[in-house]
Amino acid sequence: MTETKKIDVGEGAAIPSRSDWGLFNAWVISIVGAVGAIIYLLLVHPEPYQRLLVYLGDGIVITFQVTISSIICACAIGLITGLGRVSKNKAINLVASTYVEIIRGIPLLVQLFYIYYALGRFLNVHDLTAAIIAMSVCYGAYMGEVFRAGITAIDKGQTEAARSLGLNGKQTMFMVILPQAWRTILPPVGNEFIALLKDTSLVSILAVSDLLRRGREFSSETFLYFETYTLVALVYLVITLILSKGVSIMEARLSHYVRR
Repeated sequence: MTETKKIDVGEGAAIPSRSDWGLFNAWVISIVGAVGAIIYLLLVHPEPYQRLLVYLGDGIVITFQVTISSIICACAIGLITGLGRVSKNKAINLVASTYVEIIRGIPLLVQLFYIYYALGRFLNVHDLTAAIIAMSVCYGAYMGEVFRAGITAIDKGQTEAARSLGLNGKQTMFMVILPQAWRTILPPVGNEFIALLKDTSLVSILAVSDLLRRGREFSSETFLYFETYTLVALVYLVITLILSKGVSIMEARLSHYVRR
């Protein structure tokens, strides 16, 4: 009987590795093309592209602020959820599983509207805070499944060996299982990080001045829609490609240390 391999497809940019000739060279072509296009536009057509890039600067900062804050919170929520999903306590397992099913069944855009507008009827939530909360809650559910899969991928013999050495359940999980699971967890976490960065474009509907929002403001003032969204798309592309390569480098170094 032949073994069936699991197909893993994510929303983020593919993580390039030199072992995958086609993907790595596609990454090189994409990053060189995107950076080259930006440099060409800035040098050959300084007006309006140089003014536009300066205008987008604040939006890039806000985009990273939302992304980094959300991914930190999402990882914390994901870890708690993942532990709950593998818990033998039925009540804890049920709560974690219910959270995952409900959140994954509601589009992120709806969650953004709900937290900012619906809950805004009872709570005065700042637009940036609402954006971070919605992104964290949404991606926390996906991170929970990533952590669950990473934990369950570790051989049960590791747990038995740790318990035989006198470690309790908490010590076994945090000192033995999770450190080993991180090697499996890192690539999908990196993929979710990149996907989250792209999804931050949705927070512009809450009047958060992210990269896309700043682009919309510029185009509405100048009516240069083609120029604006061309540069916005190129900036997003460069950021996601650089991050995907960063994840690839971390994964390679982690694998190197594991082999040692």
